[in-house]
Amino acid sequence: MPEIISLSVTDFPYKVKQTELKDFSRSTFENVYDDIERILASFDNTMIDYRNLCVPVSYFSEEKTFRERNELYVEVCLKYAEEAIDRCINEAGIKRSEITDLIFISSTGISTPSIDALIINKMKLNQNISRTPVWGLGCAGGVSGLAKASVIAKANPGAKVLVVAAELCSLTFIKEDISKSNLIATGLFSDGIAAVLITGDAVNNSSKGHIKIKNYRSKLYYDSLDVMGWEVIESGFKVVFSKDIPTIVNKNVKEEVLNFLKANSLRTQDIKNYIVHPGGKKIIDAYVTALNIDPKLLNNTKEILRNYGNMSSSTVLYVLNEFMKNGYEDGYGLMLSLGPGFSSELLLLEMKN
Repeated sequence: MPEIISLSVTDFPYKVKQTELKDFSRSTFENVYDDIERILASFDNTMIDYRNLCVPVSYFSEEKTFRERNELYVEVCLKYAEEAIDRCINEAGIKRSEITDLIFISSTGISTPSIDALIINKMKLNQNISRTPVWGLGCAGGVSGLAKASVIAKANPGAKVLVVAAELCSLTFIKEDISKSNLIATGLFSDGIAAVLITGDAVNNSSKGHIKIKNYRSKLYYDSLDVMGWEVIESGFKVVFSKDIPTIVNKNVKEEVLNFLKANSLRTQDIKNYIVHPGGKKIIDAYVTALNIDPKLLNNTKEILRNYGNMSSSTVLYVLNEFMKNGYEDGYGLMLSLGPGFSSELLLLEMKN
């Protein structure tokens, strides 16, 4: 089975307190909403203490054009993706030239040539590398990227597949967007870049722990296109997300998870490690209720949300990094994330120390 060999995550230099962003939002929106303090109370109920940002808070005080913000997106992605890739492959003990495939995941900026092409040029990776840029999966992208890597590694047992998830959510902030969705997003989303190496069966692995990808499943739910995503306007990506997401988790995701586990002759009780994307406190609570699991099983998910915020597709990889860094139980692991579409991505892992 394809195996996750190493993982690297990025701590940006501008990690800020949630309270600082709350103050910024107050000064930005106080003349728009009469009940601003009631809305801002949501910042205190997110379970977030710190946010991982690629720019200082002062950057958002001035209006920036879509072009300015997108140019910075490309620049920052390229710089920090290179650093994350080098840490990842150095930990695995392989050379840049050995990477056979590169999957680049993002939804928070655009570039043609795509960022993976820029990475290959800058790092002088193998010119014959097979590259797959994936855009628009939002928070579901991290799990989907690993699933796509496992397909490649199964087809080519000698593959060394690099998955890079790079999301700079803060750079999508539109100062002149006075919608309530933009205000709420200002209290939740942040920036993250992660790199993961997945190998096929023919590649020797000298690492201590073993995390193998056993199976995966994607599902797109009909008639739910307006649940989350972007509305592309003149000034950039205007955030769209529904307050009903926790309800959708309870109504639909429970059945999907149970069916996926049943197809693999498993039950929720058989899952020892839950590697779940932290969409927010209410969504975490919805997972606990829907799956009827011990809240402690989502401690790593809560820890990442608390110290980083919601970093879209890269977040679940930060959660996985917590397991790889701090330890996990021998047995099965379940990775889970949700995204625009509305969609869910599931990945079944076999984890052994």
